[in-house]
Amino acid sequence: METLKYKIINSKKQYKTYCDILEQLVFSDIKNQNTKDEIALLNLLIETWDKKHNSFHELDPVQLLQSFMKEKDLKAKDLVEILDLSKGYISDILHYKKGFSKEVIRKLADYFKVSQEAFNRPYTLVVKKDQLSLQHS
Repeated sequence: METLKYKIINSKKQYKTYCDILEQLVFSDIKNQNTKDEIALLNLLIETWDKKHNSFHELDPVQLLQSFMKEKDLKAKDLVEILDLSKGYISDILHYKKGFSKEVIRKLADYFKVSQEAFNRPYTLVVKKDQLSLQHS
């Protein structure tokens, strides 16, 4: 009987290994059907682990992003490069002034190896008083 290339994730070490493999596959130049299937399978295995072992749902998307940034020792300027956005836009996201776009959610999920659902949840934005008067005029 042939041994399986990937199995259900049972340890943090295995999880990190699969995340590293996924990252290599996503950024490789080879995108044939086998590679796409392998990426889909790894995503499924990683998302299953995330649902069981991570407390994403206790954090709003901005807190989650800040947590990942701290874990990977990233600064806002690093997000400028990762997300290909301006410093001001990144600052607005981190200070609850702007929400995550679909493209930002996709890029963050790919970069941090989590499901897009982790960043695609409702949370409250800060609205300035002058913006309120503009919205109601």
